[in-house]
Amino acid sequence: MRHLNYNHLQYFWAVGREGSVVKAAEILHLTPQTISGQLKLLEESVGQPLFDRVGRRLVLSEMGNVVMEYAEEIFAIGAELSQVVRGQKSAGHSVLSVGVVSSMPKLIAERIIAPSLIDDEPLRIRCHEASLEQLLGELAVHRLDLVLSDQPMPQGLSLRAFNHRLGESGLAFFCQRSKARHYRAKFPDSLDEAPMLLPSQHSALRRRMEEWFDSINIAPQVVGEFDDSALLKAFGEAGAGLFAAPTVIENEICKMYSMSVIGRTDSVSEQFYAISPERRIKHPSVARITDTARTGLFSRRQIE
Repeated sequence: MRHLNYNHLQYFWAVGREGSVVKAAEILHLTPQTISGQLKLLEESVGQPLFDRVGRRLVLSEMGNVVMEYAEEIFAIGAELSQVVRGQKSAGHSVLSVGVVSSMPKLIAERIIAPSLIDDEPLRIRCHEASLEQLLGELAVHRLDLVLSDQPMPQGLSLRAFNHRLGESGLAFFCQRSKARHYRAKFPDSLDEAPMLLPSQHSALRRRMEEWFDSINIAPQVVGEFDDSALLKAFGEAGAGLFAAPTVIENEICKMYSMSVIGRTDSVSEQFYAISPERRIKHPSVARITDTARTGLFSRRQIE
């Protein structure tokens, strides 16, 4: 790609938001011919079409979506800079972009991120959920400030990023309240042949749970496997089976999903990490949430 012309990018950004050259021209006070000509130059510079025509509307192409993400970020930063120069706000981090691994409990993620909202400066949080591999790719191109994960970044990756261990939690097992007495009586033996909802096969927690089941000669009946932890709990709430979750959020799970705890174990633990481009965290919001997680959320078992 040749040297980027930011005027061309602004015209593209306006067309992408409006879905029409004519509407973008009205906003920018230019002729449609001028906008079309500048878009053509930008597409030649990129080497790929940025729009597809659907009826009378222009829709972003695959490459157009990529360029649009960067354009949104560039012009958002430009608007912030203008405010700083005019003295309307102090400089600082106004956006915190966090990637959350799909298998990570959303209640844990929320409690880790929440302290950033009490920063002195106004902060907007952007959360993106995907697999660890996808999120590390986003981190590599600086679209994310931080990745929250239930496993560390794999070794051997050619990526400048660092694991920051936040803590770990043992597991509590849950079922519908009407069935709790039955499964609680002889826990963990009661898990044998019980209908069980588990994380998907590629999850590190799944492997640890299966090793624990083998060690105590228990073979639950696996009735569901899930990448998304929230979906797993929703099936548990509907009565599809038993499931496990970190003990540090067991009170919230019981209240939110109307479940009961039938037993706990520290023989299997779920671990949590913050992955950032910095070996020593300097981003103030990231430092706040990692410090709070270590000293608050994971410093003790929070069981009533």
